[in-house]
Amino acid sequence: MKKWLLKNKWSISGVTLGALIGFIYYKQVGCGTGSCAITSNPYMSIMYFAIMGGLAAGVIKPSKKTGKNQTEK
Repeated sequence: MKKWLLKNKWSISGVTLGALIGFIYYKQVGCGTGSCAITSNPYMSIMYFAIMGGLAAGVIKPSKKTGKNQTEK
């Protein structure tokens, strides 16, 4: 379990941060009329931002270092 957590720490932190931002966005901005698909429901807002946070964390995740120069043959 610990090995898995260390391997996926960027994704986990991205999802967690995204969910927190989604909740804050729902509370601060929200949707007064109820017609907004994402921000009218706190669960949808949290899930949407959690997914976006996970995707963003996957994009900015640092690459693995192999220790060898990739251009050498």
